[in-house]
Amino acid sequence: MIEIKDIYKSFDDHEVLKGISGKFEAGITNLIIGGSGSGKTTLLKCMVGLHAPTHGTVLYDGRDFTRMNFEQRIDIRKEIGMLFQGSALFDSMTVEENVMFPLNMFTEQKHKEKLDRVNFCLERVNLEGKNKLYPAELSGGMKKRVGIARAIAMNPKYLFCDEPNSGLDPKTSIVIDELIKEITEEYNTTTIVVTHDMNSVMGIGDYIIFLHEGKKYWEGSNKEIAHTDNKELNDFVFASRFMKAAKEKF
Repeated sequence: MIEIKDIYKSFDDHEVLKGISGKFEAGITNLIIGGSGSGKTTLLKCMVGLHAPTHGTVLYDGRDFTRMNFEQRIDIRKEIGMLFQGSALFDSMTVEENVMFPLNMFTEQKHKEKLDRVNFCLERVNLEGKNKLYPAELSGGMKKRVGIARAIAMNPKYLFCDEPNSGLDPKTSIVIDELIKEITEEYNTTTIVVTHDMNSVMGIGDYIIFLHEGKKYWEGSNKEIAHTDNKELNDFVFASRFMKAAKEKF
């Protein structure tokens, strides 16, 4: 479980996050949603240590991440998997080398052990036999699946996904969503997905935090979201669906 308590974050005089709290449980798909500029990516960066909160606490299974120094954070960082918005694969490395990268960095396993783990992860994301391909030879959806394979290579307790469906067609997006949910449930991972994709929200949103102008305006499940009377959330939901319908029409 990851718990955030009263998170504030300012850049100079601009306050981006304004007292956000929440609990993200293991084994379910946790989503942080909101429009552009709502603070969702900044919150994720505060949670993984890329930004230091101006105020507040981030707890990893009770361990106070915000009070740790760099050395103390290493053990928790080894337990974190990260799927970046653009996949962030190394263009000069093969699929195999990309997935093996965190194993080379954080473990002292023998090459065969690392290769076995790479092959297992590639099989898990339905990319077995693609080891020697380079990112330039992959489709967008395949790149995201390689990114997931790399993110789970260390068998993480915590998985962060930043806009995993960005740039993907609707059919491929569903495949990525279902894969993230399957891995979360199978390994009892604490998974946090930052997204503005309403298909993801309705498809895999077990627990959702909605941010608006740096504040938490709503929390609940995808089953509850359709019945909310929260004006800001309704505006976001229906605007998202309208824009999607308009794009499909034209």
